[in-house]
Amino acid sequence: MSHRPSSSLPGRRSVLRGSLAASAALTLPAALGAAPAFALSGRPKAGWGVQAGDVTAHSGLVWVRSDRPARMIVETSATESFRNPTRWHGPLVGADTDFTGTTRLRGLPAGEQVHYRVLLADPDDPRRTGEPVTGTFRTTPLGRRGGVRFLWSGDLAGQGWGINPDIGGYRIYDAMAGLDPDFFLCSGDNIYADGPIAATAALPDGSTWRNITTEEKSKVAESLAEFRGNFRYNLLDENLKRFNAQVPSIIQWDDHEVRNNWYPGEVIAATDTRYTEKSVDVLAGRARRAFSEYFPVSTLRPGDKDGRVYRVMRHGPLLDVFVLDMRTYRNANSPDTQTTDPQGILGAEQLEWLKRELSRSRAVWKVIAADMPLGLVVPDTTEGRPNIEAVAQGDPGAPLGRELQLAELLRFIKHRRITGTVWLTADVHHTSAQHYQPSRAAFTDFEPFWEFVSGPLNAGAFPASALDGTFGPERVFVKAPTASNVSPAGGYQFFGEVDIDGDSGELTVRLREQDGTVLFTQVLQPGRVGQ
Repeated sequence: MSHRPSSSLPGRRSVLRGSLAASAALTLPAALGAAPAFALSGRPKAGWGVQAGDVTAHSGLVWVRSDRPARMIVETSATESFRNPTRWHGPLVGADTDFTGTTRLRGLPAGEQVHYRVLLADPDDPRRTGEPVTGTFRTTPLGRRGGVRFLWSGDLAGQGWGINPDIGGYRIYDAMAGLDPDFFLCSGDNIYADGPIAATAALPDGSTWRNITTEEKSKVAESLAEFRGNFRYNLLDENLKRFNAQVPSIIQWDDHEVRNNWYPGEVIAATDTRYTEKSVDVLAGRARRAFSEYFPVSTLRPGDKDGRVYRVMRHGPLLDVFVLDMRTYRNANSPDTQTTDPQGILGAEQLEWLKRELSRSRAVWKVIAADMPLGLVVPDTTEGRPNIEAVAQGDPGAPLGRELQLAELLRFIKHRRITGTVWLTADVHHTSAQHYQPSRAAFTDFEPFWEFVSGPLNAGAFPASALDGTFGPERVFVKAPTASNVSPAGGYQFFGEVDIDGDSGELTVRLREQDGTVLFTQVLQPGRVGQ
């Protein structure tokens, strides 16, 4: 099997060798972590690298951050020489978006390698531009030739484990880049706004973990500036910046972009003295704005309250990715034993959207990107109450609470004979594969399906979650520590790979460790309602 023409790979890799020359010069974390100053000499700089996101057959979004007010300019070319480039005039970036900007590229050729470079121009003198920062991505093909390869994971800089220069920072991104994926699906917890990062932490063997630190990561995020600083923090890592320049993303969010286990309408207890702002809705609004500023997401614009995270990204005839938002529209966390639950974890409107888009999809494979697992019990003891954070509540009987919404969806998929559904998620800080089978289940009106879990990228690892028998899950594979909050130095950092063969249509899932070692492989056949 040939995944794609090999001639595209050398250009993609070699263009990156000098892609971050400008950002490499910014070696002081304190300087990078701070907000831009207005009275800076010289030319605008893009020390936080570039990103591309939500790439389609003919379009894509390119992101950058400046160190001062500047006009964003993007040039694209079919080759890394940038001979006869196409120029795109982007926004004027300033303080209102924390000096970030996104430019939508349209009319791109399908199934081709696109080389791009971002220039930042002085608003008062367009001839004064900073050093260009380059990146590359592949547009979606119109046919099946070459297949599709993408990666997924989640959970970055959690539990106080940040960028550790002693171990090379976020090394997992280099292993992922080596697989040359078409895109990376980040399944949420892109930041830990509720997780301060101290300069050091003690490890079980008596050694010391050392973090790069910034002012915004010294406390829980409450202000807009602090949320923005959380997103900037991860861009201090050179591995991540190289990866962003090479691999486009599809980004979703979960709880830690705001606060652990948050839900709409939540009020933080007075006993949690870390927070002076007690309204989670206020915090979520600030987090959402920073999220929209720091990621290229096609359905969001900075400051736009009507945008949404859930969307479907189509990748040719082989793949549609249904990106869910299991956070924004959920009901309050509770013991989750109610016998009626129209709101559930998705909300009624998102559920109807998902049904509609699944029934319309003609892709061979329909990947449902969930930011939380289905049959794994995820408790919420944030306020000292035995509430449930995800879908499953541990009762193996008939569906209750949020399980009712999942049962409705699974029944719909079966009766509409929708083929090729696969669930991908992260959140629980270990990797596993679950097969759901009606013959083992209390609720039986569905077809068998797989759910694959990966992560964390760089966070504490935790023991495997308990299973709930309502939908008959069998844990076919799991790798997890026996202790809680194992640091990245102790291993247990994971990502997953999905490889779809263009000829046969077979979908292969590989669960991988931090260095890329394959732990588990599952091959699925196309054209089946359930398997």
